[in-house]
Amino acid sequence: MKSIVVYYSFEGNTNLIAEVMAEAIGADLLRLKPKKEIKSRGFGKYLWGGSQVVMNKKPELETFKQDLQDYDLIIIGTPVWAWTYAPPIASLLEKANLKNKSVGLFSCHGGQIGKTFINLKKRLADSNILGEIDFFEPLSNYQTLAREKAEKWAKDIAGKAIE
Repeated sequence: MKSIVVYYSFEGNTNLIAEVMAEAIGADLLRLKPKKEIKSRGFGKYLWGGSQVVMNKKPELETFKQDLQDYDLIIIGTPVWAWTYAPPIASLLEKANLKNKSVGLFSCHGGQIGKTFINLKKRLADSNILGEIDFFEPLSNYQTLAREKAEKWAKDIAGKAIE
């Protein structure tokens, strides 16, 4: 079974979890990078990031060589912005055909997940969603436990994809 973890990370939380999951199941790793990244930090990131979500922006992504059609399992990771998934994930989902693909979903956040998974599942209605999991600021909040939780979940999802 060929697997990939596709994710966007702004501050590194989602990156940490994506790397742990990919290593746990021997998956390829694809970090989405907008051609023009938000430069703001602190409160400004919430203002700029939230406005991108509200205005339904889909930033142009840097080119990547992986073709998601080549994978049996696709795990998608996103930070939570304005209570949903980040705009670079929206850009990916607009272009990628994940119909009938086995998909796992994860998010990293600093508060609440809002409608992140509800919105992703709507957007991926033609996919086989195997599960979802969220992490509260894993870089600064019980990192060892977050790593263990991510590894276990990824292995469980990979097992479901094989069934």
